[in-house]
Amino acid sequence: MTGPVANGSTPAQAVNGRMAELRDEFIDFISQLVLEESPSTDPEAQRGIRAILTEVLRDVGLEVEHVPGRTSGGHLVARSPGAAPDGPAAGGTQLLVGHMDTVWPIGTLREMPVDVSDGRLSGPGAFDMKTGLAIGVFALRTLRDLGLDAGIAPVFFINSDEEIGSPESEPLVHELARGASRAFVLEPALGPGGRLKTRRKGIGQYHVEVEGRSSHAGLAPEEGASAILELAHAIRQIDRLADTATGTTMNVGLIEGGSRPNVVAASANCEVDVRVWTAAEAERIREGMFGLEPTVPGTQITVTEVARRGPLERTPRNIALWERALRVAGEIGLELEEGSAGGGSDGNLTSQHTATLDGLGAVGDGAHARHEFVWIDRAVERVALLAGLLTAP
Repeated sequence: MTGPVANGSTPAQAVNGRMAELRDEFIDFISQLVLEESPSTDPEAQRGIRAILTEVLRDVGLEVEHVPGRTSGGHLVARSPGAAPDGPAAGGTQLLVGHMDTVWPIGTLREMPVDVSDGRLSGPGAFDMKTGLAIGVFALRTLRDLGLDAGIAPVFFINSDEEIGSPESEPLVHELARGASRAFVLEPALGPGGRLKTRRKGIGQYHVEVEGRSSHAGLAPEEGASAILELAHAIRQIDRLADTATGTTMNVGLIEGGSRPNVVAASANCEVDVRVWTAAEAERIREGMFGLEPTVPGTQITVTEVARRGPLERTPRNIALWERALRVAGEIGLELEEGSAGGGSDGNLTSQHTATLDGLGAVGDGAHARHEFVWIDRAVERVALLAGLLTAP
């Protein structure tokens, strides 16, 4: 449903009014999620938050499936009854995306207890991104309470491995996004102004291995071929692939090699992190990395692409979704700005297949930091914003 509701207000305005009544319950629910510690690396610890989310999503009328993981705690796919998994051809779906895992180990609550004071809620995972999950749940709940139909069947996907790169859940994200007409990513907003993310850098990771030939550095240095020397030359080539003008960065973050000071190194390797704004730049870097040629006689270079995640680009369909958010925000007097983030999210994946808007989660600060917190009133506003987007045509 879009346009005015029975009392002359829009869906976003009606939800905004309803959330004024549910504010305390909303705070309690966020606190409940934060109290369930759920590090990515401890699948068993995720049982509690998974059970809570399953219950509340069923309560708002969704059918919830737990997709088991092999090394993760698995993932939740919550669908409207009758919503087909193959998307638009079967009547249409819209995708909400979030994650239940955090970077914080079990026991962090002892040092970072949940605290609600001065308009803020703090605690491990509150900002990244358990408040985002609560925003999604309450957007769906208030629409149900008010008898408002989203029109396009919502599918809420919540994974448990996003903080470690979504290694198990990535194929499922692709599958769900291919079947959706649009995707709303509930990652935290950008900066104190709460900007939505209309661009994210793509990420690449490469392993560079150099093989040389060992020999005694004093008795027969000419018989050796230094892998370390060749790696140094290769790193210079890698660094030249960076491009300040396009925002492409190359970071050699780890180097290993050699065995002893008096032995010409037979092997050396490095790990390379790449960040790009466009798919074209990602492909240029890929070609450059696989085009590395040895310059030291007797050495050879092997390059392995360890990870690749395309950028969330400011495409026409993503811009259209951003402009829709501006219109909904105007209905509730919310000022919005857009921004760009150097880090990636599952929004990078959904954007390859469907219109995507990221950063619809909490406004606050301290992702992965000891001072992690969210502004409560700003989170309440985000519920109304998301509900308005869900009901927009």
